[in-house]
Amino acid sequence: MSLTPDNTCLSQPGESKAVEDLRPTDPYSQLANQQELFQEYTQLRERFQRTTNALASAAHDLKTPLAILNGYMELLQSEKLGTLNERQREVLRDMHISGQRLQHFIQDFLTFSVLETGGLKMQYEAGDMNTCLSEVCRLWSPRFQEKGLALYFLANDKLQPFPFDSAKVQRVVSNFLENASKFTPAGGTVWLHAEPHMWERRNATKPGVRGERRRQNVSQPNSTKVSVSDTGPGIPPEYHLEVFDDFFRLPTNENQEGMGLGLAIARRLVHGMGGKIWVESEPGAGCKFSFLVPLQPAANVSTRGKSK
Repeated sequence: MSLTPDNTCLSQPGESKAVEDLRPTDPYSQLANQQELFQEYTQLRERFQRTTNALASAAHDLKTPLAILNGYMELLQSEKLGTLNERQREVLRDMHISGQRLQHFIQDFLTFSVLETGGLKMQYEAGDMNTCLSEVCRLWSPRFQEKGLALYFLANDKLQPFPFDSAKVQRVVSNFLENASKFTPAGGTVWLHAEPHMWERRNATKPGVRGERRRQNVSQPNSTKVSVSDTGPGIPPEYHLEVFDDFFRLPTNENQEGMGLGLAIARRLVHGMGGKIWVESEPGAGCKFSFLVPLQPAANVSTRGKSK
């Protein structure tokens, strides 16, 4: 009688076919499939690029006639061509608002197309973040007042001048403020805040080198954190990443105006600066959108793609 070692695997009748099915397929067939998938991906990518460029060209062509229309509306509103009655003024105001909204959509799409093709360059200059944010707050204050919202910004004297792209930072903050003004009910409050921040990157520690990062650099902030908080309806946790996707809208906001590009553009701009962007929110508890700007300008950072 022969004994079978404990570590021997015994196959039962009918298992041979299953084992054969688990064997690796023909490597040449696998290679062909991979090449086919890569070719299809390349074709889709090229098609998407052509479509994006075509739509961007169309959007650019709309800018000139829209600018002419806006110019004529402003001329009529000035009443230099004749006195208007109240009804005519009301119609012109509505036309002007619609024209500005269309101009905003066109600019969003043009910015998105430039970011998608990786053609946007950062312009770093030493500046004061408090001044940068104060300008944004001043520009948005009238719109918040019209909607019955309170907008607060208090300069932080702990922020030191450092090189950053002021225009790009203002664009990100503007996109945050636009969302806050759109979704915060009348009587609500929005806060704009900035502070020094210690950003501990995951790749800061070299492989094989042990040590506690928190004790090494905690006294030296390496970035500035900018946040916009509101008292709106909030965002469910399952959408905290998706809200930064291209053309994404929350199911509850599908009837809202816009193309769903504001936060996608903000994400690309922040990543282009080598920073980080995220949202903290719970349903019914408002939102807090934040992003980090490194104190040292990022080099060779692409604005393309959907890295998170």
